[in-house]
Amino acid sequence: MTDKLLTIEDLHVDITGRRGRTIHALDGVDLDLAPGEALGIVGESGCGKTMTALSVLRLLPNGGKVTGGRILFDGTDLATTPETALRDIRGNTIGMVFQDPLTSLNPTLTIGAQVAEPLLLHTELTKTEAWAKAEETLRLVGMPRPTERMRNYPHQLSGGMRQRVAIAMALVCEPRLLIADEPTTALDVTTQHQILELIDELRERLGMAMILVTHDLGVIARRVDRVAVMYGGRIAERAPVRPLFATPRHRYTQALFAALPERTTDGARTLLTIPGLPPSLATRPVGCRFAPRCGFATEICRTAEPEPTCDSGTGHAVACFHPGGPEAGAAASVDVIDVAVGGTETTETTATTEAAEVRPRPEQPAPAAPPERTEETLLRLVGVTKSYPLHGGPFVRRRTAASQVSAVAGISLTVRRGETFGIVGESGCGKSTLGRMVVGLEAPTSGTIRFADRDITTLTKRELRAHRREVQLMFQDSYAAMDPRMRVGAILREPLAIQRIGDSAEQRRRIAGLLDDVGLPRGSVNRYPHEFSGGQRQRLGLARALALAPSLVVADEPVSALDVSVQAQILNLMRDLQREKGLSYLFISHDLAVVRHLADSVGVMYLGKLVETGPAERVFARPLHPYTRGLLDTVNAPDPDATPAGTPLAGETPSAAAPPSGCRFRTRCPSATELCATTEPPPAEPETPGHRVACHFPLSGGAVGGR
Repeated sequence: MTDKLLTIEDLHVDITGRRGRTIHALDGVDLDLAPGEALGIVGESGCGKTMTALSVLRLLPNGGKVTGGRILFDGTDLATTPETALRDIRGNTIGMVFQDPLTSLNPTLTIGAQVAEPLLLHTELTKTEAWAKAEETLRLVGMPRPTERMRNYPHQLSGGMRQRVAIAMALVCEPRLLIADEPTTALDVTTQHQILELIDELRERLGMAMILVTHDLGVIARRVDRVAVMYGGRIAERAPVRPLFATPRHRYTQALFAALPERTTDGARTLLTIPGLPPSLATRPVGCRFAPRCGFATEICRTAEPEPTCDSGTGHAVACFHPGGPEAGAAASVDVIDVAVGGTETTETTATTEAAEVRPRPEQPAPAAPPERTEETLLRLVGVTKSYPLHGGPFVRRRTAASQVSAVAGISLTVRRGETFGIVGESGCGKSTLGRMVVGLEAPTSGTIRFADRDITTLTKRELRAHRREVQLMFQDSYAAMDPRMRVGAILREPLAIQRIGDSAEQRRRIAGLLDDVGLPRGSVNRYPHEFSGGQRQRLGLARALALAPSLVVADEPVSALDVSVQAQILNLMRDLQREKGLSYLFISHDLAVVRHLADSVGVMYLGKLVETGPAERVFARPLHPYTRGLLDTVNAPDPDATPAGTPLAGETPSAAAPPSGCRFRTRCPSATELCATTEPPPAEPETPGHRVACHFPLSGGAVGGR
């Protein structure tokens, strides 16, 4: 065992709920990690990724317990180590970066106090020395103005900065192992790239081993040495990163790759999905856990559990009776199945192999007809601005332009009926603020917003209520948007009751249909939001937005927290509903691959401005603005051998309280001149009608640096 830093052997973890129901979260997990090695763990929501990471430090939820197996860290079995000894390991020799830095940081303590705390607990440094080491660590993780940030509180920092604080807390004691649980899920592509590059650099400098938990195949492609694919609380496939991406052998792994939007070049086509639901972990399924969803399953798959077989030459291990061969690469088409569950009431417990009727599906889904779009304008924004006053204290009587945050600055765009208009850009560029103004939750400072030929800025309260029935918002944080004291049934019924739609029986039928549409069991109506995974809660947010059958849905990062298979289901569902009901979408996202697949038109925002708009395929294929080109070059492609076509974006976005003069992007633009500093570039169409760019020196042919 001397060559292994961490060894997990036959790990079993059970979670007992308040009513005595036991969930078998992990059922025989085997993993190992060498010093300095990086291991990626991927899979759908609820497959056991996070539970495996938490089990290493025994940070299990209430009712959670290791019921079998060993967790050997440097020769010590952490599964049986006393709690007092574990406290010396947590944050000291093993550091952890949690999924949501805002909830893992103490809102009542300064950043400096929180980063210095592990040093005061685990070392003999004085408070002054610990404070100095904490500031040095913040500087190491790339925190701008670390001395100033030491005295800030978490709510005063952006998402990317909070993630840097979380990384600094995990690294301040220079651990031997870093566990990162979805460290970049909610971050935009540039911040994500910077955080991942930072982790790679620090790993190399400190010689750390790392476990990276994520559902994003692009994140792990170039960041880890080996990958473990989990399904149903077990390891389905394990291999070095390049062999896995080149030749995934487990049918589940192949299906994950096939569901990537990058695999579909034609946006009108339906994405490949994995029908059905992951198995219920309340009971141990008989046979292969993926069999009910696998197009290759036979009788032996339903009666016996496959044991992993390993190629000693490549280290490629797969637990599958019918694995794919070398000819089945990551881009190969994958056969999947439909799962039809009998009965009218579907619950997690009943959605298993016993009630499943499997029938093969075509190798490729039939091309979906594009949604019907018209030239009728549904939404038009003209010169819309939104500024927020900066609070300068009780003695500040008059607000000036210098004391305001310019969140949205002169946005003009048009959304046609039946169209999907995508909005992309970094965090803080004004995307969400723009969406909230369209819904009517925020009033613009100036400009007009016309929906169905009515200026919504002049509506009365009664008229605004009717407007919100026609325009619905899918919130970015679905958990924060739901009352934790209400059951799901009440949450979905609430908009129907407020708008007085149907009687109780009709409302129950509509709720059941909504749950079917978003892929959740009907028994979910009796559960609370905290009982769902992050991906499942996002599906509930979609169901609530669709409850009133709106004409326009403003979707604010609707799939950012979803794994690729569920993401594909949601995107297919959104396209199907658009086709059936003539829906329009204002789709806000930092995932450029998703926007490229779903959107008809796209607008690229930077610091409150639209810098480029046009047909989605045209903008992505031949970007004219250096910022758009930089975003595309920063994307993490799901390919270990992929290299950026240009230079990824660098630097921090300027403050919206003091935006740069002239072109707001000039401080990060490699082609900026004096003209860019003095004159704001007007929108123009230098190449194709309808493809507009606000740049003095637009790129030629989509090449960075072109003129």
